Amino acid sequence: MNEIIQVRMERLVYGGEALGRLPDKRAVFIPYALPGELVRAQIVEDKRSHARAELLSVVEPAPERIAPRCPHFGLCGGCHYQNLSYPDQLKAKTAILVDQLERIGGLKNIPLQPIVPSPQPFNYRNHVQFHLDPEGRLGYQAARSSQVISVEECHLPDASINEVWRKIDLEPIPTLERIGLRSSQDQDVQIIFESSDPEPFEFDVEDLPISAVHVGPGGSIVLAGSEQVIIEVLGRPFQVSAASFFQVNTAQAGAMVEHILQALPIRAESTVLDVYSGAGLFSAFLAPRCKRLVAIESAESSCADFAVNLDEFENVELYQAAAEEVLPYVQFQPQVIVVDPPRSGLDVAALNGLLDQKAEWLAYVSCDPATLARDARRLLAGGYQLVSMTPFDLFPQTFHIESISIWKRS
Repeated sequence: MNEIIQVRMERLVYGGEALGRLPDKRAVFIPYALPGELVRAQIVEDKRSHARAELLSVVEPAPERIAPRCPHFGLCGGCHYQNLSYPDQLKAKTAILVDQLERIGGLKNIPLQPIVPSPQPFNYRNHVQFHLDPEGRLGYQAARSSQVISVEECHLPDASINEVWRKIDLEPIPTLERIGLRSSQDQDVQIIFESSDPEPFEFDVEDLPISAVHVGPGGSIVLAGSEQVIIEVLGRPFQVSAASFFQVNTAQAGAMVEHILQALPIRAESTVLDVYSGAGLFSAFLAPRCKRLVAIESAESSCADFAVNLDEFENVELYQAAAEEVLPYVQFQPQVIVVDPPRSGLDVAALNGLLDQKAEWLAYVSCDPATLARDARRLLAGGYQLVSMTPFDLFPQTFHIESISIWKRS
C-alpha cells in the first residue's frame, strides 16, 4: 500500500478510470489518466485480483489530452473527462458501452447506432445537487470519498442555476444532507434542502429570487415560492415537484422521446406499458398514439406530477406501486413496453413480470451499461432479440452513459 508505480495505461473503463497492467499482470485502475499515457501513481487499494491508484503525474501525455476548463477537475469527483475533447469523450463512451455489453452481457454483433451528442457539452444540467463541507460551503464529494471539496465554480449547471448557487450562504446544519437546485422553463430556480430532520430550518430567501422547499422524512414543506417547477420538453410543459425525478438534460430528454416514438411501431389500437414512468415524460407523448396507456411508478411525488401532466388523457391508467409488485400479478396484454429503471437496473421479479407480459416490442432506457448488460442477457434468454442500441450523451464531462435499446420478441 502507498507504493509509487509507473505504468502505461491501456484503455478507459466504466466508472471514469483508465486501466493499466502492473508487472504481475494485475489490472490497476487510475482516475484522470488516459489511454497510452505513461503515468506515476500511488497505490491506494491493493487486492489479490486488482489495484487502484491515485494519479500523481503524467510522464508521457496522450496526444488527446487537453487542459480542463475547471480548476477543480481532478479534486472534485463531479467530472471525469474534462481532459478529453468532446468528440473523444463520445468515442470513449461508445467503446465502453460496447465493452460492457460484450463482456458482461455476452452480446455479439451489437446493432449499434451512432451516439447522440448533447447540444451543450457544458452548462446543460437543469438540476444539480451539492454537498456541504464542515463550514457550510457548497461542493462535491471527491472521487471514491465522502470528503466534500468546496468549489468556487462549476461548468455543469445551466446559466440560471450558476447565477444563484454562489450566493447561497449557510451556517453548518448537521441534519442537512444535500442541497439541490432545479431550474424551470422560465429560468426561475428552486432550491431543495434534503434533510434528515422532519422539521424545516429558517432560510431567508429575501435576496434570492427563488423558491425553497424542505424535503425530509415527513415529506416536502414549502419555505418560499412553489413546490413545483415547469420544465418544457418538445414544447410540452411538465410539472416537476421538488422530490420528483426528471431528466437533467432537457434537450436530450427531447431527443430520447423522439427516438422512442420513431423506433416503436405504436398503433391506434395498441396497449402501451410505461414502467418506472416518473412524472410522465414518455407517457405524455405515447398516450396520444395508442388506445390504452398503463404507467407504473412507486414514488409518491412523481405519481402526483404524473396525474397533473397527463390529466387531459382519458386512456391512461397509473399504478402507484413498485414494478415487482405489479408486473408478476397483472396481465396487461401490451403490444409495446417502455422501461426506464433506476441505475440498479431491473429487479428479478420485475424482469420476469415483464417477460410474462409477452409484448412484441420493448424499449429499455438505461443509465448504467453494467446493469443493462446483465438485464440484456436475461432478455435474450427470455426470447427477445436486440434490434438497435443507441447511446445518448446526457452527462458530458462525466463517465455516465445513457442508452436506449429496442428489443423485439422472437
